[in-house]
Amino acid sequence: MKRPYEFTAIFRHAGALDVKTMLGELQGLVPELLACSPILNGWFLKGNKKAEALLYEVFDQDGPTTAAIAALTESLKHDVDPRIVSMWNGRDGSEGASVQYVGRLMPETSMMVLRAKPGAFAKDWQLVKELVLKSVAVWRPTVVTVESAGYFDKKVFKDRPGIGWMLYLPRVLNVQQVPEARALVPVLGADNQQIGTIIVSVIDAPFSEENLEHVKIANAIEIRLVDQDLLPRYEDL
Repeated sequence: MKRPYEFTAIFRHAGALDVKTMLGELQGLVPELLACSPILNGWFLKGNKKAEALLYEVFDQDGPTTAAIAALTESLKHDVDPRIVSMWNGRDGSEGASVQYVGRLMPETSMMVLRAKPGAFAKDWQLVKELVLKSVAVWRPTVVTVESAGYFDKKVFKDRPGIGWMLYLPRVLNVQQVPEARALVPVLGADNQQIGTIIVSVIDAPFSEENLEHVKIANAIEIRLVDQDLLPRYEDL
C-alpha cells in the first residue's frame, strides 16, 4: 500500500481559536506521533515552497516556538472562521506527513487531519490506538477515524465515517454489539468512567485497502453498526 494513512478527528471546539491555543493542542499529540514513528518528529509550518516552509519550526522543548506563533498570527489575522493551521514533517516521498487543523467556532465542527505515508506511520495498532486516545483527551471528538486513503471508495456508506483500521465513537460498545471487531478498546474520561470505544478491525498487520480480508472485516463492522443505528451520518456529527 503506497497511499497515505489518514487520521481524522472531528470535534466542536469549546474555547478560543487563537494561534497559541491551536498550536498547544497540536503539541499535545507530539509524544504519541513520535511513538508512532521517529519520522513524525520536527514539524514545520507549511509554505508555498520547501525552503520557505523550513524557516519555521513549530515546536521546541518549551512548546510552540515564538517564530511559528508570530508567523501564524500574522497570516491568520483576517481569518476568523475557519482558522487553518498546517504543518509537515519536512520530508518528501514515502516519509512525508502533514497535519491540517481546521478550527471553527461552535456550533460548527472543527477537524484535525494527519496524513502520513506508510513509511512515516506505525505498523503496530497499539501505537495508533494511543494516538487516538490522546486526540480524545485533547478534543473530546464526536468521531475519530484511522484508515488508508484508498479505503474511502470501498467503505459501505459514503454518508457515514468508515471503520478502516479503527474508529472511535463516544459510545459504550461491547462484543455482542460488534462481534466482527478484532478489538474493542474502552476509553475513559477524567472521572475514570467510560466515555467511548475504539473499534479495531485488524490487529495482526497494518490495515490496507488492498487486502480483501481487511476490507471485508471493516465493511462487516460498518453494516453491523448501521443496523443498530450506532454509526452516525457526517451531517449529524
